[in-house]
Amino acid sequence: MTDLPLVLLHAFPVDARMWDAVRAPLSARLRLITPDQRGLGRSPLPETDREPDLDDAARDVVALLDRLELDKVVLGGCSMGGYLTMAVLRAAPERVGGLVFIDTKATADTPEAARARHDVAARVEAEGAGWLPEAVTPGLLAEKTRADRPEVAERLGELIATQPPSGIAWAARAMAARPDSVETLRSADVPALVVVGEEDGLTPLDSANTLVETLPDATLVVLPEAGHLTPLEDPAGVVEAILGWYPAK
Repeated sequence: MTDLPLVLLHAFPVDARMWDAVRAPLSARLRLITPDQRGLGRSPLPETDREPDLDDAARDVVALLDRLELDKVVLGGCSMGGYLTMAVLRAAPERVGGLVFIDTKATADTPEAARARHDVAARVEAEGAGWLPEAVTPGLLAEKTRADRPEVAERLGELIATQPPSGIAWAARAMAARPDSVETLRSADVPALVVVGEEDGLTPLDSANTLVETLPDATLVVLPEAGHLTPLEDPAGVVEAILGWYPAK
């Protein structure tokens, strides 16, 4: 596994720039690939009549691996990127030689959570994304991060506000429709790393523990004083977790 490239998939509602602080130290040790997902960042949203579905985004990832002539990679992501990783694992398990799950969970949305995502999609389409940073930042960053390092919240706000409303809406609806992935992970017989912020209120330690208990070969790292977006809040901790785990397998 140590010879495989690492593909990291970003969270919602941002793009691959969320990995900027981890990119250089990870790239110094391994080949790192951080694509923008469909409709976000620099990736266009394909024209289609299909309902939003992460399985379509998973096919995008597999197509990227084909273009790069990569038969197998270590695949992972943060939050929505973790959900997409699970969709790739369902679609093409033979392409995955290791897993990295950062602040994510295996279970599907509750009906209430799904409705909230649809509400976000509808409002973004109607009003644009200008209101979204203020609405979601308290859930995405730990209170200590927001209080002591306002520049992190400011950077997050910039990333959110620059996303196309159509891409945000598509991703929100696709996440709302995603299935439970517990059984998918139970059969994922590859090394896995699970990273979670100690103060993550959206996918808390209980969710991370479920991942660890479900995956056949998982390592857990808890990052203190960090919330839901650990690559922004504690990039050094994320780098240490990944690099410490990679050569150990």
